[in-house]
Amino acid sequence: MDWNRVEGNWKQMTGKVKEQWGKLTDDDLAQINGNREQLEGKLQERYGKAKDEVKKDVDDWYGRQSW
Repeated sequence: MDWNRVEGNWKQMTGKVKEQWGKLTDDDLAQINGNREQLEGKLQERYGKAKDEVKKDVDDWYGRQSW
């Protein structure tokens, strides 16, 4: 997977990210700024999930995006 697409289009992607993970704030999204590790860390923090579960959630979400 090429996460660079997300990083490069982060401003456009934030709406889709918030649709999927509504507990993330605008400040969270600004701090994440397209960085996958930051996104996974914030998701763990907000949703209380394990690292491997969050990684799978992000992989699944990424796979559903239409590029």
